[in-house]
Amino acid sequence: MPPCLRGIHRILLPALSCLMLAACSLPPLTDRSESRALPEDQARQTRLGQALAPLQEQHPGRSGIHPLPDAHDAFAARALLARAAERTLDVQYYIWRGDTTGHLLLGELHQAAERGVRVRLLLDDGGTAGLDNELAALNQHPKVEVRLFNPFVQRTPKFLGYLTDFSRTQRRMHNKSFTADSQASIVGGRNIGDEYFAATDGVLFADLDVMAAGPVVQSIAQAFDLYWNSASAYPVDRLLPVLPDYAVAKAYQSLRFEIQRPRARDYVQAVTQSRFSTELLAGELPLHWAHATLVSDDPAKVLGQADEQGLLLTQLAPVIGQPLRELDLVSPYFVPTQAGVDALAALSRQGVKVRVLTNSLQATDVALVHAGYARYRKPLLEQGIALYELRRQPGATPDAPRASTSVKAMGSSGSGSSPGSSGTSLHAKTFAIDRQRVFVGSFNFDPRSALLNTEMGLVIESPALAAQMSEMLDHSLAHAAYALDLDTQGRLRWTSLAGQPPLPQTTDTEPGTHVLQRLMLHILGWLPIEGLL
Repeated sequence: MPPCLRGIHRILLPALSCLMLAACSLPPLTDRSESRALPEDQARQTRLGQALAPLQEQHPGRSGIHPLPDAHDAFAARALLARAAERTLDVQYYIWRGDTTGHLLLGELHQAAERGVRVRLLLDDGGTAGLDNELAALNQHPKVEVRLFNPFVQRTPKFLGYLTDFSRTQRRMHNKSFTADSQASIVGGRNIGDEYFAATDGVLFADLDVMAAGPVVQSIAQAFDLYWNSASAYPVDRLLPVLPDYAVAKAYQSLRFEIQRPRARDYVQAVTQSRFSTELLAGELPLHWAHATLVSDDPAKVLGQADEQGLLLTQLAPVIGQPLRELDLVSPYFVPTQAGVDALAALSRQGVKVRVLTNSLQATDVALVHAGYARYRKPLLEQGIALYELRRQPGATPDAPRASTSVKAMGSSGSGSSPGSSGTSLHAKTFAIDRQRVFVGSFNFDPRSALLNTEMGLVIESPALAAQMSEMLDHSLAHAAYALDLDTQGRLRWTSLAGQPPLPQTTDTEPGTHVLQRLMLHILGWLPIEGLL
């Protein structure tokens, strides 16, 4: 066989065999071990538990919330929570990249395990590309167990799983949580990877997390257990081969050496300089004490077996209540469907001021989703909905200043884009109601989040946080977004108010795009796939 064909042969042979036989099936879950989160009485005996106990006694029934809009702070908070843990780390993510920040945080989990902390790592298998070796090695540590949610049997190339078992593999676990000793947890929109922590030369994601302490963390821990012990969570050693000892040692050594690489310098420094864990353990970390409620899909949703009460949307309605004055909605992937347009229009007719911020075509990382959204822009505007699209924010220069507080509050990278980055795309998922309640989580306002993927988030009854979000949105829209409206002939217009004195600039074509992009948007909009977006 010619050398140029050998690589193709090695890839295609197992793939074609899988397709022809249609026999790639998941392994059985018989004799899979079950485990639970750290019991509350034991959790209270940890350093985190003892540090938080006096504060919780001062705020009975309330949870402490600490926003994490800054990308470096969000990374440091995760690393330092791992270091503060004494008994358990329960970690659940949709995407975990095998890049600088991904390896650094895997290293933190390994170091925690070396101290005797039990680590449970649950990852959606759609977001673990290139990590099979590291995950297999970690799983062979006596204090670490790794499970893959809704996994792909065919490991290379993994995309073949979408061809052989599309109805199952299209459904993903989109949840994100990082919980230490069942006492403190980080929940929000960020996955684990360089683009979420401002560490890449490509597109950066503007995002938002919160760290929670208090009663809501018990709910988060219980939800993790539900996923961990669900019918879709497969121990990684049933999917990947056991590694020889030398390969495990090499993988651990690679994780330890990650901190010495130049690209890791800013993140090592962020952890070193952060006072997050010091203040948290001293009871001095600024916290908003408020009633907080976890809303989370039943993991059976990915199997199409969750009942209505097990769906996030069903749980969300009675918790958030009916908006009376204002609804500010931030969603990077916004596909409202006709039902969503009707619901928002009904609010508008009742006198509720509705504002929506999503990505512009130039800022989105998923043009197909934008095409699904684009068809609803005119109907939304005609119903009095205020619609805004985030501009692609330019990459920063090495000496660029940190982003302003207003932009940070909307979930920007906070530290500015990394030098040479191609700009920022919105990824935060949040909304505020009447400047009284705020939602922060993984849920996008689209059919995929509603019907296919599992999601989670916190509803926080805090006028201070909700008002802060709405006020920062006021400022950020003027500096980082296009305002959409319709001209006298019913055509879309985009107006940018930022940096254009003395007059705003208005255009009637998708800003910052070329004709081929706009043509492709129209073509994609014809596809009958709204339910998959």
